[in-house]
Amino acid sequence: MSTYNGEKYLQRQLDTVLDQLGDDDELVISDDSSSDRTLDIIKAYGDGRIRLLENGNFKSPVFNMENALKHARGEYIFLSDQDDVWLPGRISKVKEELLSHDLVVCNAFIVDQDEKVLHESYFEWKGSSPGFWRNLKKNSFLGCSMAFNRKILKAVLPFPKQVVMHDVWIGLLAERLGKVLFMEERLMYYRRHADNFTAAVHRDDAHLSDFSLAFKIKYRLFLLAHVIKRYLEVTFSPRL
Repeated sequence: MSTYNGEKYLQRQLDTVLDQLGDDDELVISDDSSSDRTLDIIKAYGDGRIRLLENGNFKSPVFNMENALKHARGEYIFLSDQDDVWLPGRISKVKEELLSHDLVVCNAFIVDQDEKVLHESYFEWKGSSPGFWRNLKKNSFLGCSMAFNRKILKAVLPFPKQVVMHDVWIGLLAERLGKVLFMEERLMYYRRHADNFTAAVHRDDAHLSDFSLAFKIKYRLFLLAHVIKRYLEVTFSPRL
């Protein structure tokens, strides 16, 4: 989990995550120098499963998340935003699918700030489906609903310095290196509100929508080049 000034919804999210963790699990939280009560809320739990990385100066949700991933020690990695809600069974049901897949994206309800359902299916709203070229053209990976094994974790780190959002980077590499599943069951509330980073539209598109067609094409070529480069490194290098 990456956090930054998330006091409004953080406790609700932490409760739903910690409730599903076992004694040997960990919740790695990287904080990007929050100035509100975010750190106080986290520390008040006094939960030994929480590993809090303080004093980050990333000024970026992408590289704040990268920092959390660099410190993750588990075999299975679940990504989490600071303002969503995990529904019961997210970990157990996704872990079952991770026995035969390298990356799993679960479906989600889209909700507002009060957890009122705005849309019954994120996949339907976004037109989500697997496939490398389909997601290179129009990203449908949702970072906060992704989980993957350590093979994928090692492959995606470090992130390319110019990557706009981490979900499409992780998803595209997983498409090349392993088996990807878009799991239809809705296992979380994906909260959309005026304060969150993505606001009305999702991640990659939220940033790229303000740029020219030339930039969008250039960025997708950038992603393609870096995925190919990393794929070759992973395939032919003994480091992984």
